[in-house]
Amino acid sequence: MKENFNITGMTCSACSAHVYKAVSKVDGVKDVNVNLLSNNMVVEYDDNVRQEDIIGAVLNAGYGAQIASSEHDNINSNTKHVDEVDEIFNRLKYSLIFFIPVLYLSMGSMVGLPIFSFFKGYENSFSLVFTIFLLSIPVIFINRIFFTRGFKSLISGAPNMDTLVALGSSSAIIYSIFAIYKIGYGLAVSNNDLVLKYAHSLYFESAVTILTLITLGKYLEAKSKKKTSKALEKLMDLAPKTAIIERDGKEISVLIEEVKAGDILIVKPGGLIAVDGAIIEGSTSVDQSAITGESIPVEKTVGDKVISATVNKTGYIKFKALKVGKDTTISQIISLVEEAANSKAPISKLADKISGIFVPIVIAISIISFLFWIYMGMSFEFALSIAISVLVISCPCALGLATPVAIMVGTGKGAENGILIKSAESLETAHLINAIAIDKTGTITEGKMSVSLIEAYKYDENKILQIAYAMEKNSEHPIAKAVVDKFNKLNMATIDIKDFKSHTGQGVSCIIDSKLYGCGNISFMKTLGVLISEDNDYKHRNKISTPVYIAEDKKLIGIIYVSDTIKESSIEAVKRFKEEHIKVYMLTGDNKSTAEFIANQAGIDNVYAELMPQDKEEVIKQLQQQGLKVAMVGDGINDAPALMRSDLGIAIGAGTDIAIQSSDIVLINNNLLDAVTAVKLSRATLNNIKMNLFWAFIYNIIGIPIAAGLFYLSYGITLSPMIAAAAMSFSSIFVVTNALRLKNFKVEKNNTQGENSMNVIVNVNGMNCNHCKMAVEKALNSVDGVVSAEVNLDAKNATVVLSKEVDDNALLNVVNEAGFEAVSVEKA
Repeated sequence: MKENFNITGMTCSACSAHVYKAVSKVDGVKDVNVNLLSNNMVVEYDDNVRQEDIIGAVLNAGYGAQIASSEHDNINSNTKHVDEVDEIFNRLKYSLIFFIPVLYLSMGSMVGLPIFSFFKGYENSFSLVFTIFLLSIPVIFINRIFFTRGFKSLISGAPNMDTLVALGSSSAIIYSIFAIYKIGYGLAVSNNDLVLKYAHSLYFESAVTILTLITLGKYLEAKSKKKTSKALEKLMDLAPKTAIIERDGKEISVLIEEVKAGDILIVKPGGLIAVDGAIIEGSTSVDQSAITGESIPVEKTVGDKVISATVNKTGYIKFKALKVGKDTTISQIISLVEEAANSKAPISKLADKISGIFVPIVIAISIISFLFWIYMGMSFEFALSIAISVLVISCPCALGLATPVAIMVGTGKGAENGILIKSAESLETAHLINAIAIDKTGTITEGKMSVSLIEAYKYDENKILQIAYAMEKNSEHPIAKAVVDKFNKLNMATIDIKDFKSHTGQGVSCIIDSKLYGCGNISFMKTLGVLISEDNDYKHRNKISTPVYIAEDKKLIGIIYVSDTIKESSIEAVKRFKEEHIKVYMLTGDNKSTAEFIANQAGIDNVYAELMPQDKEEVIKQLQQQGLKVAMVGDGINDAPALMRSDLGIAIGAGTDIAIQSSDIVLINNNLLDAVTAVKLSRATLNNIKMNLFWAFIYNIIGIPIAAGLFYLSYGITLSPMIAAAAMSFSSIFVVTNALRLKNFKVEKNNTQGENSMNVIVNVNGMNCNHCKMAVEKALNSVDGVVSAEVNLDAKNATVVLSKEVDDNALLNVVNEAGFEAVSVEKA
């Protein structure tokens, strides 16, 4: 079984490494993932392991642990991050109140700043240093958490970043207190040299600076970490909190937790769809952009599925709840993102190994440096300064944050656009892909048969369609459904028939006005005695579509061609895969001629047709044997063997049919361009992680030797403890800030918009949440000429696609009327 735990007390990668080791040693524990960023741990263990054993192992390692209180507790981190930021900010604020006068009194005279007369001169040395000591005490007390956690970790044999800070600042404080006594003694015996020596050897300002600067670094780091989880918080905000259900003929508003499968829910225009279900009354258009990324609302009517956390735009509907609670689409998305954020990429293993031994090595280097400079004849103060600098410049935080922040931002960015990456390993694997195999039906093509052409040899096209509809309306066959859909769109009158007969695998027949009519394939036509000319048969073969022959009294009167059309986005996706130097293959069970025709349209050069599911898996295996890293894109059901065999399985399909069992990445929106985005997002994330790890390693590799005085003998270069503390703080901030650049990653969009379409940007103030986003999008979509509107909360604007020229004031006015401040309109 698997369980989530919240861990307290972790401050750096050394902490997470110690927690990992402690829990891994518990008998029966199979797998442990500790996430420093979210302070979360996911443990997979046997049934005979007690949760108390796991918590006990964490406690013995010097940290706190408790079972996550809710299903998504570890990513519902908004309040947790706000509390952390506020707590650290208060510490920083009060630290600065005392830090500034300490720094002024310690160093003001050196730079010519005025100083009180009673602090000047040899005779006032004790007053000055004792005042500095008194002002330092509040800063030490305010930041006592470094000392309590640091020494507790040291005593438990698991030293961490707090240990380095505690040792460095404690050394400075203890030596400075010793110096105060020496100054007092010097004044008592009138030893001016002794007083001056120790008056210039105080390290109170260094200790206070170390604590204040590291608190500043922690504050900036906490703020940055909060931003990394913003995408996850947005997902949580999307989930509706209440729903309107119908009971005993009455509308009742209930909490979302109270909705059960089978309940009838009511959604009014502008309302959120609370759970997954099927419409039983009414029709509407639904904005699914938050879940699927589709910018244009989707028309829905009776029988159609609706997805949780989408917005009912226009109509009044009733629907039956099919999936509730953790089974809803939004809950599945949150769970997948949660899992990915808490998993580890293979690239992070090196950093994890180093983190486990990092702090003890740094402490050893600090002691060796101190002893070396004493041996070299340098003063005790110089050697102590070197030792303190080594302790405080070392930054295990940067190493520990290098991977998880990038993973969290990357997976969050994918989730925002309907790309669900199940694990950090999947995200890393995607960047290695150099071949992609794609299923045809429903992936490259629409997966839905439609009437592409009607040829009429007697009567007109509408009459032929009327006759075909009369015979096909009761059939569930996909070809029959295509005929019915075409007929329904034209809203024509129906024809009465008699003696209807179904001929399995061939077609249907009936009597209309005493005449025998048949509708079906070429074999059925021969059975009826209908002659099909070679010319008609040749045309059928070259259309690469399925012909439905309509006969009247043994004479062919028309042909309806039904085909599965290619998506425009698929053509664009294949083109972009090739631009990324990824080989594209089509794998399909369809006949060879149809497959080659579709492949030619899509621009695919390598085609495997007439394949059974096991044949697709064999093709993937063959490609892998050629040394290719292969991704398979399919619907996740009949393509399951190939998805499992591939290096990266990508399931493509609409919201409620997420095929998560056999795939590594799930594309909620039925769009192959999202597969291109997934690969590019992987590459961007891995580049970001590599950059983070590079700087984290380089920072420590360069910083520690300089702090240890490596260049002092040759060039006179050393680092004061204050500069070392500042460098240590900003190294981890740099790593987190660098990861946040992934938020600017551009998602692949279809460039095949109509010639008359244009984009504008509407800048809007006052938007704070997803409800604001939906309100502004609804307002803009109501303007005539607006094809779609997509709000970016971070940028405080909306991208509006127009089908014709629209007056700027029309766009500004609807936003203002919706309760927001429309600032300006500019060309995109």
